[in-house]
Amino acid sequence: MRGRSDGSQKKRLITSVCVVAIFLGFLYVYYGSIFGSSSNGASALEYGSKSLRKFGSSYLGGDDEADGKQYESSTKVGLDDGEDVVPKTFPVCDDRHSELIPCLDRNIIYQMRLKLDLSVMEHYERHCPPPERRYNCLIPPPAGYKIPIKWPQSRDEVWKANIPHTHLAHEKSDQNWMVVQGEKIVFPGGGTHFHYGADKYIASIANMLNFSHNNLNNEGRLRTVLDVGCGVASFGAYLLSSDIIAMSLAPNDVHQNQIQFALERGIPAYLGVLGTKRLPYPSRSFELAHCSRCRIDWLQRDGILLLELDRLLRPGGYFAYSSPEAYAQDEEDLRIWKEMSALVGRMCWRIAAKRNQTVIWQKPLTNDCYMEREPGTSPPLCRSDDDPDAVWGVSMEACITPYSDHDQKAKGSGLAPWPARLTSPPPRLADFGYSNEMFEKDTETWRHRVESYWNLMSPKIEADTLRNLMDMKAHMGSFAAALKDKNVWVMNVIPEDVPNTLKLIYDRGLIGTTHNWCEAFSTYPRTYDLLHAWTVFSDIEKKGCSAEDLLLEMDRILRPSGFIIIRDKQPVIDSIRKYLSALHWEVVATTNSGSDSEHEGDDAVFIVQKKLWLTSESVRNSE
Repeated sequence: MRGRSDGSQKKRLITSVCVVAIFLGFLYVYYGSIFGSSSNGASALEYGSKSLRKFGSSYLGGDDEADGKQYESSTKVGLDDGEDVVPKTFPVCDDRHSELIPCLDRNIIYQMRLKLDLSVMEHYERHCPPPERRYNCLIPPPAGYKIPIKWPQSRDEVWKANIPHTHLAHEKSDQNWMVVQGEKIVFPGGGTHFHYGADKYIASIANMLNFSHNNLNNEGRLRTVLDVGCGVASFGAYLLSSDIIAMSLAPNDVHQNQIQFALERGIPAYLGVLGTKRLPYPSRSFELAHCSRCRIDWLQRDGILLLELDRLLRPGGYFAYSSPEAYAQDEEDLRIWKEMSALVGRMCWRIAAKRNQTVIWQKPLTNDCYMEREPGTSPPLCRSDDDPDAVWGVSMEACITPYSDHDQKAKGSGLAPWPARLTSPPPRLADFGYSNEMFEKDTETWRHRVESYWNLMSPKIEADTLRNLMDMKAHMGSFAAALKDKNVWVMNVIPEDVPNTLKLIYDRGLIGTTHNWCEAFSTYPRTYDLLHAWTVFSDIEKKGCSAEDLLLEMDRILRPSGFIIIRDKQPVIDSIRKYLSALHWEVVATTNSGSDSEHEGDDAVFIVQKKLWLTSESVRNSE
């Protein structure tokens, strides 16, 4: 009996050990797939790497042999010229991460146990994962993904498979935001306040301001607009025909995917929120700010959010506000209207027009009203040492940004009307010590460079191939200015650690944002058709950031079949070339440094195209 008992105990022990081993193996595979770093990423998501190898040839047009190789990881580009360092094959993220925005990922907030104040929208602000929690994998497209519909048709319809979310169509069915029609999602042009079309609503605002021909661009004097709480950006979409460009802004909130829909439509848009940090735009950037039932408590924290709009508006700029408080007669709305009117009065705004459900306030042209206020009036003027153009990670302040002595004398922005302002030297050039001649030379240099780029890409592109473009280091915006006659728009990005020339870009009638390229950009995957990287890799290398992370981020942002133009030192480009197989990019054109007059100095040009690929899971789900 004792011998049989010992035997059964051994069996139970062996069984227990096996169960524990299987459980530990499961934990290793599961957490390895989520938190795998660049050193173990090739094995962390075996599902993903198998998918890439399996479909490398039939979907990517890739090389099966190359796709099947396992490479070592390299995180620095162009440093050790003598080393033959080749990157690994990148695995594919799980399909549930097909819409991952790393710095706006709720899972990161939960995992890092961040203590955030929900009442001031901190949970909608940027919170980036530390290096050990980054996804070192390629973001897969959703099942049935198709190359996006081209502009201008895309303004009115997109493929449902590309953004498989229809809850807004049901939730906003009475407001004409969007309608599901078979394989497409259609946008009738409605909004929360303008059910019968943004075009009629825009014309009514122009009429309220007595602008000629009910055209909101006011003969070119109104060019840049900030649309806060923009929904699917139909307001911004219908401004484009009037030569007005809007930065459509909304958080990744309960109306998830609204900015994704906007960008899929080909409309300028950005994920952001009026929370605790300044919006990533310099002072005096917009002629008009707009809020149509954007559900923002403008009275909170001593009016700090209205004061942020005040910082962003140009002298004499407008705030168009369509909300029940502007017309409703119930007790609560009347209270809000009374307090809001008192606040903007102390800010020296005046009512330019009020009709039905919309009020339009106007910001003063000079400091005169501020100086005439009673001492101790709230909100106060900002401190003299406050830099109104410092925005990256800078907290908002409940104060009024006064005009400089130069602006006070000019009594306005001093900008030429559009389109002349695009090529006219901006008045704020002097803030950076730039001369008019330097500006004009920069404009001409980039005109030639862009012409050369398009010649190099000409075998691959048609007139409507590109729509959403990003200049990752825009300087004065001359890359975007050179594209004025093409049917595209450009998100001009100024790195946070260089002089903030973004205000020159806005003064030219263009739009953009500030960013740190050591972190992920605030956009959905697959939202841009072309990325232009001028010495961006050299710059992040100096900061000690990972070039591999940046390549993966660029792949996340780029649409399948989209293009990347890299202009950098030849050794940097030679190192990036080693990643092409792992990223499933193909070379379109390359020009060595010094090979012609357009590639002066150490600059070389390298143009690649991202291939369309699908995972096995995506294929199964779409069948």
